[in-house]
Amino acid sequence: MIVSLRPKYSFRVPVNAQSISSGTFGSKTIEEIKALKVWEGNKQRSLGELFEVSGENGRTPTEVSIRIFGDVHKVKRIGEEMSGGEIIIEGDAGMHLGEKMKGGKIIVSGDAGSWLGAMMKGGSIAVRGNAGDYVGAAYRGSTEGMRGGTIIIHGNVGNEVGCFMRNGLIKIYGNAGQFVGMHMRNGTIFVRGDSDGRAGASMIGGKIVLLGSAASVLPTFTIDSVKKKVEVDGEEVQGPFYLFAGDIAEKGKGKLYIAQARNKDLSRYEKYL
Repeated sequence: MIVSLRPKYSFRVPVNAQSISSGTFGSKTIEEIKALKVWEGNKQRSLGELFEVSGENGRTPTEVSIRIFGDVHKVKRIGEEMSGGEIIIEGDAGMHLGEKMKGGKIIVSGDAGSWLGAMMKGGSIAVRGNAGDYVGAAYRGSTEGMRGGTIIIHGNVGNEVGCFMRNGLIKIYGNAGQFVGMHMRNGTIFVRGDSDGRAGASMIGGKIVLLGSAASVLPTFTIDSVKKKVEVDGEEVQGPFYLFAGDIAEKGKGKLYIAQARNKDLSRYEKYL
């Protein structure tokens, strides 16, 4: 069943709406969905006060498809801890989208805010536009970053993508900020565009693949070899790539692949092979 949401007006303050989730909507009537509580700033509202809610009469199935039409870039925590179903957002989405997500899928036609897929455990998120900082990351003070699932971003992202990432896949088709894969434990991060440097800082394991300009390589990484290609999510990406190992400051065994074509300055490392 499809449940559609349309904002009744342009939100001027953040809206905390973790109740917008296929798990929460499942087995509820449309009237019960309208009665779900959200916070608009410091005021508690019902979902029906903020959104036009439509769908079939009767109770929805457990795995429901939620369609959101319009700009909800101030609406936070959509899809938090969802374990099935789908959410399709025809516009921009706010912070913490898909946080602690366990299953299902989320698709955003516009941009997404920071903390996208933070501490995600399963499922998939696709963003057609850009995303903010801390994609798939852990909260400050925590070491439990993304543990599984897939995040695909077709635009650019901010800093600290995959911080404390423990498993899963993040694919970025645009550019990335600084500290890609910081404190990374396992999993794969692929960046087709440029990155602003310091990739893999304090990483212990996992794989980072950078096709664009890498800006710099941290001195705590050592050159390992030159590879003709690398595998990302079962597909071969053609190189050649410089393969660096590290972060040796953390006794790490992470793999940092940097495309040779866009990083001619790294040829100085070849004398160490």
